[in-house]
Amino acid sequence: MSTVHSPRMPDALDMLEADHRALEQLFDAFDHAGAAAPEHKQSLVQRACELLTIHAIVEEELLYPMAQDALAAQRNIDVDEAYVEHFLMTSLIDRLVSLTAGDDGFDTTFRMLKEHAGRHVAEEEATLFPELRRMQLDLVTLGARMSVRRDALRGRIAETAMTALPH
Repeated sequence: MSTVHSPRMPDALDMLEADHRALEQLFDAFDHAGAAAPEHKQSLVQRACELLTIHAIVEEELLYPMAQDALAAQRNIDVDEAYVEHFLMTSLIDRLVSLTAGDDGFDTTFRMLKEHAGRHVAEEEATLFPELRRMQLDLVTLGARMSVRRDALRGRIAETAMTALPH
């Protein structure tokens, strides 16, 4: 007799992992853009910075506090380290906002962001996410809350971009 497994509902960690894959694609596209494509590179950096910013806010407001509570007794996972990693990435994003493709330091700063993000993603996916899944938390409900927050943040970014356009 075979057992039929119903697929599980997508949850908060699935959403965050999808963000990770999207970021990896943006980083790879930047690496392949070449020096002759400054407008394309600028667009890729802007999209990556927006995605990373929204991703970090959602993690810091919703995932990390839950993770800290759930993992309080475990010494092998340090959620505080993730906050520091986000701070470092946010600092690099702030620097990128003041630069334009072709400026000295633009490519280097984005590559540093890629490096920090890559380490952060690897650590989350290797330790934090599996541990949270093992604990059988309500990640589906958390995912729904994250989706609402993400939509609000996207709306705010779009609104800010519209007010920055010349009239």
